[in-house]
Amino acid sequence: MKKVTKTIDHTNIDPEATEAEIIKTCDEAKNYGFRGVDVNPEWVSLVAEELKETKLKVIVLIDPPMGLSSHKERMDACKRAVGDGADELDVVMNIIDLKYEKYDSVLEDLSEICSLADTKVIIGSGFLTDEEIKKASELVQEAGAICVKTATNKDPLERRQLEEKARHVKMMDQSAPDLLVKASAKIRTLEDCRMMIENGADIIGTSSGVEIAEEELEEQKNEEA
Repeated sequence: MKKVTKTIDHTNIDPEATEAEIIKTCDEAKNYGFRGVDVNPEWVSLVAEELKETKLKVIVLIDPPMGLSSHKERMDACKRAVGDGADELDVVMNIIDLKYEKYDSVLEDLSEICSLADTKVIIGSGFLTDEEIKKASELVQEAGAICVKTATNKDPLERRQLEEKARHVKMMDQSAPDLLVKASAKIRTLEDCRMMIENGADIIGTSSGVEIAEEELEEQKNEEA
């Protein structure tokens, strides 16, 4: 069975987070062997310093929750993040442009961003119809991203709708077969993670990484007993 802990982007995008809390997030990621640490732009240089002796990814969230900043603002933010040490950009697609079928604009914006660094594009699947999810995933693949991602913490899907998120993950996986798929928002337990992985998720974005890792460790101990 795939080790869930290794798939986790350990996330701290709390706007009130302190330096001490970000360092704690990094320490947790190192301790449990997560995939990376995902933070807001102001913390990228700190996270890069904290993770410099590791293989963990430095990940930055760009332009939540709807991707509505201008292209120049988005590019500037991404360039700063890369300069500060980000390995991956988790950038929100302009969801309004997608819904209004401004596909050329969406593609042009994302293609330039993807040229800067490995990019995971958040499509806000909870805001979209099935056909929009498919189209968004295709555009993300065409733009040259490495991954298509479900949502930010502002996903309109509630926790009780995780089965719907899993359905979106499967749809994204099928629509963009060359990409990784990242499931995020309100994923809080080992069972939640496995539901997403079974439907095609390669990466899990969550702020509950420690709880999930402890749950997996306890399960392993019980199996070995």
